[in-house]
Amino acid sequence: MIKILHLSDIHMGSGFSHGRIHPETGLNTRLEDFVNTLSRCIDRALAEPVDLVVFGGDAFPDATPAPYVQEAFAGQFRRLVDANIPTVLLVGNHDQHTQGQGGASLCIYRALGVPGVVVGDTLKTHRIQTLNGSVQVITLPWLTRSTLMTRQETEGASLAQVNQLLTERLRVVLEGEIRRLDPNVPTVLLGHLMMDNANLGAERFLAVGKGFTLPLSLLTRPCFDYVALGHVHRHQNLNKSNNPPVIYPGSIERVDFSEEKEDKGYVMVELEKGHVEWEFCPLPVRAFHTIEVDLSKAEDPQVVIMKALAKRDIQDAVVRLIYKLRSEQLDLIDSASLHTALTPAHTYTIQPELVSQLARPRVPELSASNSIDPIEALRTYLNNREDLKDIAASMLEAAHNLLADDVEVWLESATQE
Repeated sequence: MIKILHLSDIHMGSGFSHGRIHPETGLNTRLEDFVNTLSRCIDRALAEPVDLVVFGGDAFPDATPAPYVQEAFAGQFRRLVDANIPTVLLVGNHDQHTQGQGGASLCIYRALGVPGVVVGDTLKTHRIQTLNGSVQVITLPWLTRSTLMTRQETEGASLAQVNQLLTERLRVVLEGEIRRLDPNVPTVLLGHLMMDNANLGAERFLAVGKGFTLPLSLLTRPCFDYVALGHVHRHQNLNKSNNPPVIYPGSIERVDFSEEKEDKGYVMVELEKGHVEWEFCPLPVRAFHTIEVDLSKAEDPQVVIMKALAKRDIQDAVVRLIYKLRSEQLDLIDSASLHTALTPAHTYTIQPELVSQLARPRVPELSASNSIDPIEALRTYLNNREDLKDIAASMLEAAHNLLADDVEVWLESATQE
């Protein structure tokens, strides 16, 4: 039985706006949060000990992290090297320079020849010898359109047609790797991917136009014993039959308020050919709390807002207080008292909103639960905005041109390789 620790989406160096400078270390406290959380993952790997660690991509918020952030990341993974635990570091979309052109931040580990560390920046099968036997790991890093297709192949095709062509091209390439697998050795597919049935959050918008979604059927193959994914920050198993498990462990720390209700953690896997067991392991991470209060109808808004704060445990949490009120109520709010009440928080922001300035009601068709093409989303939005009626046509035309130019840039880069 081979033990594997699967983690992903560390994003070390992000979220600094939600932290403060530690007076003793001079570091942002959110960096310290991320380091401490990663350290807990590594602690577990060493305590078991596991036979292999697989990382699903997005080590940093971008491909050029500050040197002290790189050092903090490397210092934790160095502990695995010292313990002779093999590690696979997959390249995610945030790790790539200019959508894959120009290498990736994690490639330095291969250039340095760090023992026991495999960098997955191409679709490739790696046979890794662990203390308890061999395992095959197919690395599938974040792919863009230009990775698989040329401009000529997609000329005149719709975005949906391009996505289908890209999926079929990847299917062919993946089949080539599958045919070379040893059927007697357990196999892990490690991919940084956007799956079509995943429960997405901010990733849906962060990656618009930069990648493509893949069908679950591409990964649910009997040759894979475990599918380890990265990219989506919410933990989930996409294959309810569990044959094989298709697992997003999620990110290890909350990046922003969009993740305040999500559990964070990693996955422990026990694997042998034809059999796998896995367990999600939650991590104790920094709490994020949004406190929203509508004061517009309150006779004493200060009392209402103070009661709302008293009901929440904000100790050491990242807090945002949003309160709505009428302009004539502004003088009834004692800001100094609000700051005093929020002092126990790790950090906090106060966002007053005047009722007359609040955003218009959301368009139901554009709710987060609906997956919609960007152009269709814009068209739906404009149809609900009478004040933009005169410029709606020109806005749609501009959006079409922007998307077309974006795709052309990707495809142009492919033809120059």
